[in-house]
Amino acid sequence: MIVTVATTNLGKVAELAVLLGPSLEILPAPADYRAPEEVGESYLENAYTKARALVALTGAPALADDSGLEVDALGGAPGLHSARFGPDAQSRAARLLAALAGRDRRARFRTALVLVLPDGREVSAEGICEGEIATEPRGNGGFGYDPLFVVPVLGRTFAELSGEEKNRVSARGVAARGLLAGLARYEAS
Repeated sequence: MIVTVATTNLGKVAELAVLLGPSLEILPAPADYRAPEEVGESYLENAYTKARALVALTGAPALADDSGLEVDALGGAPGLHSARFGPDAQSRAARLLAALAGRDRRARFRTALVLVLPDGREVSAEGICEGEIATEPRGNGGFGYDPLFVVPVLGRTFAELSGEEKNRVSARGVAARGLLAGLARYEAS
């Protein structure tokens, strides 16, 4: 099935293509796609809003993801506002590190993935990856908060992991496997 992803983040599109292929052929959103305002009270609600908007625009199957970094010492922030925690990745990282000086660094990534089909069928899955925030950025891979997010059992940040290692443990990887399982169950019924 060919699926368009409701995002302009090419790193996320590439990651989803690896996670969901060959079951789904992943394409980036068309140039005229504008993400709706994310006003939902959950990642799942925001993902549904984005996917439904893209289906309305294209008339084709749409996939949307909403993800966030939740830091215990910040009461779960930046959470739903992770992408808006600063104007760019470097600013977001600096703000996060300043806020955590001398504080508990436990955190988690949370992801919701939603597939909406033009006929109204919908499949969703969620994933969580527990970790902690490093004291400084490490590694050259990934995107967003990846240089700061340490997976304790591996002792490395997402940005220090290979794509395969990251996909095995990331919240997006967990959600992708859940989405494919849900889609298989849905198609079998």
